[in-house]
Order: sequence, then structure tokens, then C-alpha cells
Amino acid sequence: MTGPLVPFREIVLKVHSRCDLACDHCYVYEAADQSWRGRPRTVSEQVISEAARRLAEHAEKHRLPSVSVILHGGEPLLAGPGRLRRVCEELTATVTPVARLDLRIHTNGVLLAPRFLDLFEEFGVKVGISLDGDRAANDRHRRYADGRSSHPQVLAAVALLQQPRYRPLFLGLLCTVDIANDPLAVHDALVALDPPRIDYLLPHATWESPPKRPGGAASPYADWLLAVFDRWDRQGRTIPVRLFDSVLSTLRGGPSLTESLGLAPADIVVVETDGSLEQVDSLKSAYEGAAATGFSVFRDDFDAVAAHPGVRARQRGLPGVGDRCRRCPVVRSCGGGHYTHRYDAERGFDNPSVYCPDLLALVRGIEARTPMPELLDAAQLADAGLELNRSLLARLHTALDGRGGARWARAWELATRLDGPGLDRVLADPYARRWLLATLEALEGARPGAVTTAHRLAAYTVAAAVHDGAELTLPVPWTGGRLHLPTLGELRPPVPTPRGVAEVTVADHGFTVRHAGAEHHIGRPAQPGPYWRPLTRIDGMVLDDLDPYRDCFESPVRPPLGPRAAGEWGRRVARARARLARSVPHYAPTGLLTTLTPLAGGEGPEVGRHGPGALGLPLDLADGPLAVALLRGGRRAELRALLDVEDLYDMDGAWRHPSPWGPLPVSRLLAETYEAVAVAAYGGDAPTPAELGFALDALERAAELTLAGKSLVRMVRQEWKEVSRAREHR
Repeated sequence: MTGPLVPFREIVLKVHSRCDLACDHCYVYEAADQSWRGRPRTVSEQVISEAARRLAEHAEKHRLPSVSVILHGGEPLLAGPGRLRRVCEELTATVTPVARLDLRIHTNGVLLAPRFLDLFEEFGVKVGISLDGDRAANDRHRRYADGRSSHPQVLAAVALLQQPRYRPLFLGLLCTVDIANDPLAVHDALVALDPPRIDYLLPHATWESPPKRPGGAASPYADWLLAVFDRWDRQGRTIPVRLFDSVLSTLRGGPSLTESLGLAPADIVVVETDGSLEQVDSLKSAYEGAAATGFSVFRDDFDAVAAHPGVRARQRGLPGVGDRCRRCPVVRSCGGGHYTHRYDAERGFDNPSVYCPDLLALVRGIEARTPMPELLDAAQLADAGLELNRSLLARLHTALDGRGGARWARAWELATRLDGPGLDRVLADPYARRWLLATLEALEGARPGAVTTAHRLAAYTVAAAVHDGAELTLPVPWTGGRLHLPTLGELRPPVPTPRGVAEVTVADHGFTVRHAGAEHHIGRPAQPGPYWRPLTRIDGMVLDDLDPYRDCFESPVRPPLGPRAAGEWGRRVARARARLARSVPHYAPTGLLTTLTPLAGGEGPEVGRHGPGALGLPLDLADGPLAVALLRGGRRAELRALLDVEDLYDMDGAWRHPSPWGPLPVSRLLAETYEAVAVAAYGGDAPTPAELGFALDALERAAELTLAGKSLVRMVRQEWKEVSRAREHR
């Protein structure tokens, strides 16, 4: 596998290699790999020191802001408070100068006592406890070697962690699923202990040693977990359950929250008590030596492990799962299942999970139980776009961190004082998004002129004051021989004047500009005046051929039009909009589309890297194509606005879907279909009904779609049904 190494952000440090319980489902002692027998019982001082040094070295090399260390076993508490103190001291002293250290310990809890918790409190060690439910469920596997129950001791450990002093240390409960146990009794027993989180874990199994399926049931583990999900849902989801939260996250386009699901690359390395560096412990369920790498903290750094073929195989994301999994519509959520659970002796790990039917049923079951999100309407999308621009402006202020000097400070002060309809109007301008993004990128890249670009805030502040009828005086950048005020127009004297700063005074909805010894008074900004060119208004929209940030389309923008040409184009656009409003009112461009910019070329509507309210249109489109372009452009603007606030899909480009337009990534397929339904309603040149139905079928099968994306496709399917019925009655 090629590509950059994925650094380890989490290490498992084995502090003791033996256990005081004899759990018959343990992957360390009861599985194929028995390498624990030849390892030291307790981690040595030398291994502690070298592991800490290697971790600090790794964090510094890869500039990791934080790393996690899980103290593990066997049973880590068998190492005793003294040895655990040395581990915490060494890790803290060595790692914290380089990165934030998150210390955790996973224990069966039977030895947990105040002497341990006082130590963990001192070093901020979070405690996770293994507990399989009520006494009957826990006793099924988690017993002492002589058969005694461990349940009372575990409950005592949890009670200690519930004390106010120790509660901040409580990480949660880990429960291994056994379908022989009553799922509701298990869940209720765990919830009654009020843990911060519950982890339900499928028992480790492979195709060589498959899980039990009583009576040949197709998906008994999904059935068990969905029963728990329903109880959890009825209880108000008051306690996080990582497995369920992970599936819900991926269904909405977010990341997986657990190593056992999802396509995120593995970033865990294990340090054994003898200093051996291994892959994740669960691989011991597959075969003897499956987790081994041949590396050691005494000889090798963590990058050597990260480059190991076994580790790299678990970092490939979608290409790392088999063909069958790549074709599966739930692969974003299940990720092909836990890597260990794919193993068989013939094909290695190139198989679906042995729990494949359960994972499919679990994801489908949770999806069916989750209401589809309601998509925002045009007014709500416009409000969301404005809020996004406001947040970008706040981010710009933070990024400048004082570098904008007195000019930025003055413009910022007046903008925040003006905060009202005028400021909303100028910040809602689609090209404001382009200015904000370009300026943030320039600052983050430390490019020359970034701070100067930020000073354009003064022009927005002045324009806001004009709209509100406020009074102020502010220096505004003068560039390219002109002064541009967003949403209003530009002042361009006939004799070019140098770059610099103009002093602008606003009073009573007009303004006066003083620059290079000249003074210009604009009393009515909506009307042309000497050297003043206002923006052209088109049937409730704006023809913006002036904004310096409009040049963000694939096709070049036209130079500013003369008043006659702008007026004629505006009238043609108004006629086209009127035709759309009469024939397809449901699909006619909404108020979300506010700005049109003439392009010098191209064949149809274009959206650039700006807010969704702007559309680029070729100036020379005939009337018929102009109406269709407006129709398509309105739909494109809606989709862009929706994508600003919703994750409609994830992993765009991972698959190519057959469509009437050829094989397409899901983003293109969704956009083309969304526009084509409107064009078909208008009677324009669109795919045939069969082809549109085929495109919708492909979208409904697409693994990339989130719940919001599926909600949109469901809406488009309904639109297409209505369009089809209307076409039949013509």
C-alpha cells in the first residue's frame, strides 16, 4: 500500500499479562494466540521508559495535539498501585511536554479500591469497567477460575466510581453481547448503574470459529441489539451507547465512533509487557501470531509499526474491504465490520464480517427507526446562509488576531454597532462568502496582502450604513481606479486615480466620497450619477457585473455592461421568469436566488465558490434556453444552499453510478436528477421518463447518501410522480 503513514493516536500499554478472572469468552487467553504464556507478568521499568519515549517521539514528529494511552492486560490492576504510579509518572513527564495526554485504564473492576482511585485522580486516569449486565448475564462468562461470581465485586467497584470524588474518572461500562442473555434485563441493569457511557461489543469470532446462531437464525445479534436500541430510545437515550451513536453518526454523514465499525483508518498500536509492538489485541482471535509485527520499543519506533503491511491493510478505508462489501449500501456505517471478524484460513481477511447479516440488519433497523430529517425551505436556507457568513466573519476577526490594526478595529466596531437589517443585507450577498473564504485562506497561507484584503470589511460596513440610513465616516479601500460598495454599485471617475484609501461619510441613505483631492456626493445610490454606477435590479433580483469577487465561475465573467445592455438583459430575464412562474410555479426560482452575473462564455448556468444565491449565466442565451437555464440555476442554488447546512452524502467519488448522463459520482447524479425533474416539468430537453426513473433508482441504492440525502431523494421521487401524472394528462 502506498500513501502517507497514518500516525498512531492511541496506544494500548499492557501493564500485566495475567488475569484474576477466567472469562471463557476472553480473546487473550481462550483464543488461537497463546503468546501471553511466554511474556513477563508485569511490565518492566525499561519497557515503561522506552514506550513513553517512543510515544513522545511519535507525537512530536507527527505534530499530534493529543494522544491516548490505555492501560490494559490481562488485568491491569494486578500490576499494583506502585507499578501503575511509575507508568503514570513516566508517561506524564515524557509525553505532556509534547502533546496532551489522555490516560485510561480498562479493568474487570474486582480489585478496584480507593488506593487505585486516588492514584488515578492524581493523574487524571479514566476508568472503564467490563460488566455483562445483571448477575445472571455476568456470571455466564465472567467468573473466577473456581467458578465464583465476580458480580458483587464489580458492583462495588462501580459504586466507588459513583462517589462524587471519583465520578469524573468513570469512563463507562463495556458489555460483551451474549444472545443467550435477556437483552432488556442486561440493558436495564447497566442503565441502573448510571454510567457515563455503555459500549456493547460483539464477541470476537471468525469464519473459522463462527458465532453461535441458535436455530439457524439469520441475524440474532442484530435482533438482540435492536431490542436494546428500542429500550434505549424509549428511555430517552439519556446514556450514550457508542455502538448506536456510531451508526447514527454515519447515517447522518459523520464519522464512525468505534474501531469495530466504519471505514476510518486504524490508529492503535499495542505495547506488550516485554516491549513487543503488536497490532490490536483482537487479532489474537484469528490465529497464532496474527497480531505480531516483529518490532519492539527497544529497537523500533512507532513509524515502523505504522508501515507494517498488516497495519496498512487496516488503513485503506473502502479499498480495504472486499468487493461484496464495497457494493453494500450500508458499508459506510459498518465498514465491513471488525477486521478480525473477517478472517478465514483460506482467504485471510479478504472476506465480509462473520457478522455480516447482523450488521446489515442492525444498520437497516436503526435507519428504519430514525425519522427522516425535514429539509429546510427557501427562507430557512437563506437564514442559514446568512448565519454561515456571520460565523465566517467572526472567524476572520479571530484569525486576524490584532493584525488588522486600527482600520480593521474601526470597521469591526462600527459593523457590530450597526448590527441590523443593513448588515444582514450586505452579509447575505453571495459574493460576501467568496470574499470571506478567500481572505481566510490567504491568512491561513500567510500570503502577502491578506490583511489588506480583510480591510474590505469597511466597504460592507459603509453599504450597511447606507441601507439603514445610519451616519458614520470610515476609510474604505480604493482599488483598480474605483470604489466598490457591495449590494450598491461602484464609483469610477474617468481619470484613473491611484490605489489607496477613500474617506466615505454616510448620512441619510446617501454618502460622500473624498479621495485624491476630489469629492463625490451620491445622494440617491439607486440612481446613476456622475461617475456612479448602481447595480441593475432585475425583477426582484440583482444583476451584479461589478463585484470584484464575482470572478469565481468556470467561464470568464463579462466586463461591466452599459446601462442599455444591462436593462435589455434584465427585461429578457424578467420575461423568462414570468414564463416559468406561469407554467411551473412549483419549480420557478425562489427568493433564494438573488444575484445574476453575466458570463462571457459557457452553455448554461454556473455556480461558483460563493454563497448559493448567485448564478452565472451566458449573456447571449436565446429566450428559450435562458428560461431553462434559470430553472436549472434555481434548483442548483437550492441544492447548494442545502449542502451548506446538511450532509446529503459522504465519501463522494468513492463510487460511480450508472445514469442517463454516464457513470457519475453521487454529487453529480443527485444534482443532475434534481435539475432534470424540474426541466421535465417545464417540458424542456430532459431524459426520458424511464431514464429519470433509472437515475432515481440508482440514487436510492447509493451507499453515500445520508438520512438527509435520502429524504431529499424521497422528495424528488414524489415530485417526479407528480410530474409524470401531469405529463400523462397533457
